[in-house]
Amino acid sequence: MGKRFLQSALIVILGLLSVAGQQPDEKKLRGCTAADPTGYFEGSAKSQEAGELSVSLNLRCTDGRYEGNLLTPVGDFPLKAVSFESGQARIQFDAGGDTGTIEARLDGTNLHGAFRLANDAGAIELRRVSDAKPPTPTAPTLQLTPAQWREDLRFFAEELPKRHANAFQNISRARFKEEVAALDAKLDYLNGDEAYAGIDRIAQMIGDGHTYVQFPPDSANFPLDIRQFGDEFRIAAVKEGYERALGARVIKIQDMPTAKVHDLLLQFTPQAETRILADARIEDFLAMGMLLHAVGVIPDRNTARYTLADDAGRESTVEVYALAPDDKAKWVFPFKERPLYRQRPGESFWYTYLPASRTIYCSFRGYANLAENAKRLLELVKEKHPDKLVIDMRLNFGGDYHDGEKYLIDPIRALPDINRKGHLFVLISPYTFSAGMSNAAQFHTQSAAMLVGQAIGERPNSYQEPREMRLPNSRLVVRYSTQFYKFVESGKNLIRPDREVIPSWADFKSGRDTVLEWVLAQRT
Repeated sequence: MGKRFLQSALIVILGLLSVAGQQPDEKKLRGCTAADPTGYFEGSAKSQEAGELSVSLNLRCTDGRYEGNLLTPVGDFPLKAVSFESGQARIQFDAGGDTGTIEARLDGTNLHGAFRLANDAGAIELRRVSDAKPPTPTAPTLQLTPAQWREDLRFFAEELPKRHANAFQNISRARFKEEVAALDAKLDYLNGDEAYAGIDRIAQMIGDGHTYVQFPPDSANFPLDIRQFGDEFRIAAVKEGYERALGARVIKIQDMPTAKVHDLLLQFTPQAETRILADARIEDFLAMGMLLHAVGVIPDRNTARYTLADDAGRESTVEVYALAPDDKAKWVFPFKERPLYRQRPGESFWYTYLPASRTIYCSFRGYANLAENAKRLLELVKEKHPDKLVIDMRLNFGGDYHDGEKYLIDPIRALPDINRKGHLFVLISPYTFSAGMSNAAQFHTQSAAMLVGQAIGERPNSYQEPREMRLPNSRLVVRYSTQFYKFVESGKNLIRPDREVIPSWADFKSGRDTVLEWVLAQRT
């Protein structure tokens, strides 16, 4: 979360790190021979950012080239290049698009050295424990035998309580063991979707929004985007070819009323978070064949029948089929022109000046290149001298909250013309999550910002800072929280807006943004 949500795979990678901009010496990376070091190494790294972390290195020499992977608490990372020269090892690996580097000395069966990641540094110690292991598949799969699922469940039940900062703050240890035993007894009769759902359901009982089992790449998503407006479930967008369903109310899925389906899916939402967050997550689940199949709503994960009703009450049905994981078809919306907060969906941070209201509007969805992006925003503020600055975090799902504080909140706080009541606004919603939630809370407590929109679903005082582990057979990724954060000192453990504005279906359908409209209508 907060501190390291989207970037957790870099920071906790035990920091094992990479120096930005450093290029490999190609002369040293040409390959290996049978006499060169290989094997399976285990040990630990001491990171200033994440403390001491266990790590394993699987190093093979295949067809004259090194290959293998680095196993860390946040997942498996393939090796990119390896060299040994005079007993000195230089190992590079792919850390989600970034290159990590370990430099260590091989003394007998031990590798010991140092790592660096940005400003983080520390020692790494690895010991060879066996020959190199054969390649293992990294792509998640649900096609396992009951014995393989049982092994995954046992690994999950043993490792999650050890790795989570406080796995039993919401569920007792005895109840946890009972749930694991009950699932274990059923595994002989469950299909892959049901086995996944059983493990995730237990993970959700831990309670926080960062502890769960990630969906596999093929979760059988249907070409519908269903959103809740009050008590209604509406089809807010469709993939091309399903336009006739756009805007309809969803009455049933297969033969079950939508409200009942919704309640069945509550078990796959974090049990200690708010109902607000649960409702927001279930919106996606209502068009996910994997979960609908797992709970018995549909007999086949790849097809479903939705009963719809138009505004006159006329009912119809639509048969839908699961999309391929890499589907590229366009989404179709009911409005002709996207409101500002939905424009430029591929950009994590952008801004524009609205001269009619002398307002600078900033869409803050993510943290990539935030230092440079925030700098340019602040330059525009100094150039335009706006009456209002609007930071829209309604679709901010997280990143590094320290970056948000350093590059955005602190500099804005130092602007006397902006950091005052009625001139600084932060827009929030149930989807504002992780670092987004943290920075929204900090804007509220550390600046004169007014929060506008809807309550945030994630609790501000909760366990966050996720890391990852993989189940041995399914290769499913289990995320778990490692630190407790407190962003509200008193009152309810909830971030509510100073001014609540709840968009209606009519607003959404017409492309109106009533949240931003309210802000722009305020006199300075």
